[in-house]
Amino acid sequence: MQRIILHIDMDYFFAQIEEQENPQFKGKPIVVGADPKEGKGRGVVSTASYSARKYGIHSALPISKAYQLCPQAIFLPVNMELYQKVSEKIMEIVKKYSPPPKFGGGWEIVSLDEAFLDVSFLGSYEKAKNLATKLKNEILEKEKLTATVGIGPNKLIAKMATNQAKPNGLLLIKPNQVKSFLEPLDIEDLPGIGPKTAEKLREIGINKIKELQRLSREKLKEMFGKVGETIYERARGIDEEPVSSEEIIKSIGKQITFEKDTRDSEIIFENFEQMINEIHQELLKNKFSFRTITVVCRYQGFETHTKSKTLKEATQDLGVLKKEAKKLLLKFFLESKKPIRLIGLRLKIC
Repeated sequence: MQRIILHIDMDYFFAQIEEQENPQFKGKPIVVGADPKEGKGRGVVSTASYSARKYGIHSALPISKAYQLCPQAIFLPVNMELYQKVSEKIMEIVKKYSPPPKFGGGWEIVSLDEAFLDVSFLGSYEKAKNLATKLKNEILEKEKLTATVGIGPNKLIAKMATNQAKPNGLLLIKPNQVKSFLEPLDIEDLPGIGPKTAEKLREIGINKIKELQRLSREKLKEMFGKVGETIYERARGIDEEPVSSEEIIKSIGKQITFEKDTRDSEIIFENFEQMINEIHQELLKNKFSFRTITVVCRYQGFETHTKSKTLKEATQDLGVLKKEAKKLLLKFFLESKKPIRLIGLRLKIC
């Protein structure tokens, strides 16, 4: 049976929900994220409407920069409780469109606004396209929100198709179309190729996926190590990763951006202690255990680093969490004298 994978991604999800809640904002540039404080705010953009994106505003952009680009935008705080409620309704709709794995289907919820469906049981791409249209229409009818869908022979191509079809589009890529679909795309359109990897490739004249395909597996491994092998396969549309129907949250975490860059250990560790306690409460509430602890530190100038510790056994122990997390944070203090802008803590759930 041929694989047919469907990827659905809600359009500018947080901002679109805010438009729905506040119809007067429709069509205006909306930025959801930290308080811009008239260009002096800290933190980043969580999401931006397409009207805001025309000004160069995008997720993860410093909120101060977003304000500079479009001071007339509507800046709104993140209302995560509302977004989670809407997401739950949408994912209940999504899951109806594919049976469980034992019946030849499956779904994988990637985030609040994104999911994969294995629709191989349909047996044809045309039937998959019809199903995708029904899915988009049902979400629009029930939740008044638009989504984009990509369909392909694997998760990689389905996701890339979604990215090319946004907003509110539907793009189907059959196996015999994969080559012609990939070749003209920019190298950064390929998942896994970030700015640094792209920069190294551009230095040797590689700008398009078609050009990337000319590099041998050995050359890419030489340039990027083990990741090079993945890049080699993805450049050819190869992806065997299954749609995993586990709905377990893979990680939980929090982060805080300080009002001013600081080296004040009392301020930093006091906030970190509170963060640890909040995450631990969430851990107990959901009956999770953790094994890997990751601490994030962003210095002045947006230089960001992470440090992780994997325990021998999974645990829920607050004492262990505090001890190991603080040891990781302390390393940042000892390794650099730069003022700290942001700290974060993430636990990998098991």
